[in-house]
Amino acid sequence: MKNAIIPSICVEPAFLHEVERVLEPNESLASFVETAVLREIQQRQAQAGWLQRGLAARRHNSAAAGIPAEVVIARLEVKLAAARQRK
Repeated sequence: MKNAIIPSICVEPAFLHEVERVLEPNESLASFVETAVLREIQQRQAQAGWLQRGLAARRHNSAAAGIPAEVVIARLEVKLAAARQRK
């Protein structure tokens, strides 16, 4: 398989200087860009996975038969009344 090339971009000289200033010894600009792009891909994949899991959980919870709030409150009131009678 042939290697592909990431398109070059035009940047301000000051920006290029800042990038070159943070390069590690023996690190090329190309390897820095490759690493940055790879990390961004991983971050976006993780974000997409998180979002998908969240949406699936929301669908599951809205479809699940939950206990209505009125029923929960009524049960708690019964327990409270029983506790008050024991005192």
